Amino acid sequence: MNIQSFHDLVNAVSGPLWEGLIFLLVGTGLFFTLATGFVQFRLFGHSIREMLGGRKKDTPDGITPFQAFVTGLASRVGVGNIAGVAIAISLGGPGAVFWMWVTALIGMSSAFAESSLAQLFKIRDHKSGHFRGGPAYYISQGMGQKWLGVLFALSLIFCFGLVYEAVQANSIVAAAEVAWGWNKHAVGVGLVILTAPIIFGGIRRVAHVAEAVVPIMAVLYLLMALYIMAVNISEVPRVFGLIFSTAFDFKAAGGGLLGSMISAAMMNGIKRGLYSNEAGQGSAPNAAAAADVKHPVSQGMIQMLGVFIDTLIVCSCTAFILLLSDVHTAGSTLTGVQLTQAALVYHVGAWGADFLAVVLFLFAFSTIIGNYAYAESNIQYLNNHWLLMAVFRMAVLGMVYFGAVNSVPLVWDMADLTMGTMALINLIAILALSPLVFLLLKDYSAKLKLGREPEFKLSEHPGLKRRIKSDIW
Repeated sequence: MNIQSFHDLVNAVSGPLWEGLIFLLVGTGLFFTLATGFVQFRLFGHSIREMLGGRKKDTPDGITPFQAFVTGLASRVGVGNIAGVAIAISLGGPGAVFWMWVTALIGMSSAFAESSLAQLFKIRDHKSGHFRGGPAYYISQGMGQKWLGVLFALSLIFCFGLVYEAVQANSIVAAAEVAWGWNKHAVGVGLVILTAPIIFGGIRRVAHVAEAVVPIMAVLYLLMALYIMAVNISEVPRVFGLIFSTAFDFKAAGGGLLGSMISAAMMNGIKRGLYSNEAGQGSAPNAAAAADVKHPVSQGMIQMLGVFIDTLIVCSCTAFILLLSDVHTAGSTLTGVQLTQAALVYHVGAWGADFLAVVLFLFAFSTIIGNYAYAESNIQYLNNHWLLMAVFRMAVLGMVYFGAVNSVPLVWDMADLTMGTMALINLIAILALSPLVFLLLKDYSAKLKLGREPEFKLSEHPGLKRRIKSDIW
């Protein structure tokens, strides 16, 4: 089978999968939004306090809540915020941005649910003494479905450990070629050399690197976007109007009953929104589970804040940079990173391409190591053997190089397929375990009302004892 035949097969499977997944994704977010009493809005201020209060020193049991937050954000804030937004707008029009916002606001509740469950069912690694967990763990323990946990773990390993690493490397190369004309093979080798010592150090080293890099890169990009919006302040209302007025323009995204019911703006906005913020996808819970907290809900709130920052802030930066330039309507064949670079050059001159290349490197490189952290936990779930881990780490480095030298469409479409598979499994799981989410939130809220710091005690919930296979709570 040649590359084109393989690409056609990927799209043939991915298309129908996503047409149904859109409804499940939005429906799950709406369910948790309503059932939790709009937890993402009601406890938003409290989630900020939890995040800022989580910058304590490392504990021997795991990473800090803040480190888990930035590790999750390292994976979320990446190429999807720059290339993904550009692709969504070029395929779905400005209205796709509206659906990205909707996906994030609704998805914050799904992120809360999955990360709270990951904390509840986390285990202590007997070799390192550190915490690990995620959907594979709460599927096998909470649902009693070991086979489904294994299937999820394999999907995540392939998606985040392999395919997504290729996506990030692909975009770094694209930006470097435009900005400096660098050879993609040389850039690929350089990325492998930079990545290797970090991933071979495990999740704690990944957390420390993310803690240093993520705030810097986010602030740099935000400042650039604010500058462009300030210079073009009179045009900002027009852009808002364009986003809202085209959000409901109907142009079918695909064939079949489901495909004909979804507009191109909705499909591309939700798909790229999910790729970027990962809400409900089952990825961020792997970082959330590693944190040392007193109550599962604490980390659930912190992780839902990551969804807000990723999409409502960082993705919006890219959207306004693009839409204030109008490069997407100029008949250009550019897409992804190159389209965003063209918009920056339009606003600030030739150095804009250099700026984006540097920022994109920070975004994508942090995502490479953040994605690895997710996959590491699932490799350990399957078989925590040093040889298997070493082989996997070499495979990750191989995919970094593969993504650097192969085409954009194939890499992105492979990402869509694997992302859709793991999201489908995780959404079914968190819906099945939703009573436990409500129990955790009720326990947290009750203790909060008593005026003390909430602390979860398993002894207060005898019905859970037989399902929680750890001594952590």
